[in-house]
Amino acid sequence: MMYPHQRSIATAIILSIVTCGIYAFYWLYKMLEAHYHFNNQQSTAGMDILLGIVTCGFYFYYVYYKMGKLESNTYRNFGMPPKDDSILYVILGIFGLAIVTYAIVQDNLNKLIIPPPGGPGPGAPQDPYAQQGFYGQQNQGNQYNQKP
Repeated sequence: MMYPHQRSIATAIILSIVTCGIYAFYWLYKMLEAHYHFNNQQSTAGMDILLGIVTCGFYFYYVYYKMGKLESNTYRNFGMPPKDDSILYVILGIFGLAIVTYAIVQDNLNKLIIPPPGGPGPGAPQDPYAQQGFYGQQNQGNQYNQKP
């Protein structure tokens, strides 16, 4: 998996609307991949999307719940107090507002994903602890955040 990068929420919403929801599947896949990456877990994002489609959308409620739990673990991995929005994501999905769930999750990811100086190129960190974290917190001993 490539290093997760920030994604424009407005662009993702517009692309989801223009492509009649097809981009939303890709967007969900990338968000799940990022959370699996930050939790050092093997990704099942592709299978989650496939099962959601095969079950006519019912499995997506579980995916939203799982994404909230993964997000909570990601916060914990970054040394922040966990924030569990699993139930909120499921409720939004039930009321047909999954795009709002995606926007919230992407906003939270964008706050966590801060690329190292020079951008996420070949030298991009593969470790979630090797980058600046949420609310500007830094991990000590980090080669990307040390001042020269």
